[in-house]
Amino acid sequence: MAKRKPTAAEFPPVTNPNGWDASHGTYIAGRAHLDGVDALAAEMEAKWGCGRLRLLVSPELREKFDRQRYLLNAAITHGDLEAVRRESARMTFAWRRLDLVATETGNKPLDPEVWELTLDDGSVAAIVKDNAAAHKVAASGRKVAVYTLAEIGHLFGMTTMVSVAKMAWPGATVEAVRKSVTDPLNAIRHAGSFDDPLDDLFHPQA
Repeated sequence: MAKRKPTAAEFPPVTNPNGWDASHGTYIAGRAHLDGVDALAAEMEAKWGCGRLRLLVSPELREKFDRQRYLLNAAITHGDLEAVRRESARMTFAWRRLDLVATETGNKPLDPEVWELTLDDGSVAAIVKDNAAAHKVAASGRKVAVYTLAEIGHLFGMTTMVSVAKMAWPGATVEAVRKSVTDPLNAIRHAGSFDDPLDDLFHPQA
């Protein structure tokens, strides 16, 4: 059977012909680097909690970390493949740097008996087995609401529509969005470059 020709709607026109995602090949190459950063970010969130790690370091290091996140976002939005590769490597180094500093300064990772997720308003929900485990939740300056399994069971009983959907369609999910805590990059509408250079803190050596 002959292959159907894709429509224009399925392949929208490229707005940045020099961008990292201008072709299938460069997109795959760029995603290979970005997926590594995303996987590391998920690992750090699971280890330290939703949006908690950047709050465990000094304001100076937190600023550098946020600037590096901004530069990565700018590369994703406007950069070429080399920019995505470069900023992905620096972002990986930045995550590792925060992880190391937080550990060396005596901060404790998220307790394995505490599960966290980000709510739509940017606050964090911490799920614990019972009230006895509630003391294991580490707020660290975040807005955290603690829920026990019994409380969650009660909430499920109140939200019958979700429960019915889950039973009618096994595997159905309720989507969650947004980052975990107030993110300074959310207030920046246009990606670009800073007018002051960063030092080499997040520039991994070759």
